[in-house]
Amino acid sequence: MVGLEEQRKTPRRWTTFVSRTTSAPAIALPMLFVLALVSAIAPLSMDMYLPGLPTMADSLGTSASSIQLTLTTFTAGLGIGQLLVGPVSDGTGRRRILLGAAAITTLAAVGCALAPSIEFLIGARLIHGLSGGAAIVVARACVADRARGDQAARLFSLLMMIGGVAPVVAPLLGGAMLGPIGWRGIFWVLAALGVVMVVGGALLVPETLPRERRTSGGLRALTSNIGSVVTNRRYLGYALGFMLAFGAMFSYISASSFVIQNVLGLSPGQYSLAFAINATGMVATTFVNSRLLGRFHARQLLLTGMTGLLAGGLATLAVVLVVDTPPWWAVLVPLFVTMSSMGMIFGNSTGLAQSEVPHAAGTGSALMGAGQFLLAAVVSPIVGVAGPETAVPMAIAIPAFALLALCSAGLLARGNASSADHALLAEQHG
Repeated sequence: MVGLEEQRKTPRRWTTFVSRTTSAPAIALPMLFVLALVSAIAPLSMDMYLPGLPTMADSLGTSASSIQLTLTTFTAGLGIGQLLVGPVSDGTGRRRILLGAAAITTLAAVGCALAPSIEFLIGARLIHGLSGGAAIVVARACVADRARGDQAARLFSLLMMIGGVAPVVAPLLGGAMLGPIGWRGIFWVLAALGVVMVVGGALLVPETLPRERRTSGGLRALTSNIGSVVTNRRYLGYALGFMLAFGAMFSYISASSFVIQNVLGLSPGQYSLAFAINATGMVATTFVNSRLLGRFHARQLLLTGMTGLLAGGLATLAVVLVVDTPPWWAVLVPLFVTMSSMGMIFGNSTGLAQSEVPHAAGTGSALMGAGQFLLAAVVSPIVGVAGPETAVPMAIAIPAFALLALCSAGLLARGNASSADHALLAEQHG
């Protein structure tokens, strides 16, 4: 049986997250933590240095708009890196690319720390994003290589629960470190995390895509892989649901600072607390989702989460449109429901989408990740189009994206389970 020898070698003290009834090799907790760290490199690299942007502009003698380009190029690199590397990893394997991308991420962070000019820093951040995107897409593909269906959803939920702490702590860590070590010191910390990724990957992450399951045939096979993924209706339904739900979340992230402080009148400290509470709600729901996956199918939980997202978004919109000056709790409570619902969406939609394309897990992961960040780039200016003194664009965007996500997952992805799911169910019921 495939992977039986690896299972025997896995120490029993480490919890594994793949059913004993399957032939897929188990993923041990240390490996999951390494993959979670890789997945968290994007929010860490984006959010930790944000408090230092004004200081960076003064230090490098440049404008605020030029400094903001370091964020733009990093975000663009994340999307492009996933698109370029994900399909390639389906033919070459995961481990070498993961280690190489993690090493380049580390060197890019060192380059940012030593940057003598804004031009150098922008270039280093582009490389930082490209390599970070490559590492992220391979980490997700590693999970997809090892599990299908509900099992994949459980693994992705746990992966995102561990990695979900990053957006909560990153701005706080960056603000706390800025004074003692400066903005260059923050990039040295990111470089140190890169070293941890390289060492952890080398020691704890084996090759998850054996040679017999890799694609071959060069560019022609690569094109065929992409075609088979984008023409899979159920994959598209779950993938678009994931992207659109992320669009709803990013609508909140982009506008929440202005809405909570300018519209609701709370202080920056109170905003940070509200942001942390909402993020904690998402992490908690992700944990609950992972526990429920043994009793309910991932699709049921996904549609429940999307329904909660839509309900929270509609409640927010109703309050904003009906009440001229709404009390803070009337807006923050439905926003908490909105953000908490994400915990039942991201892991399930990712696991279900990837289970539809087990032959091209890297390609499937790449398209989801690239679409996620490209949509985020579009959402940010949309929710700010009416200025910083109104919550209406955000309140419209959240339920709009939620409705589209629910329609996508509910309608496009309806029908029979994938062949991989059928095989898994047959094996489980033997």
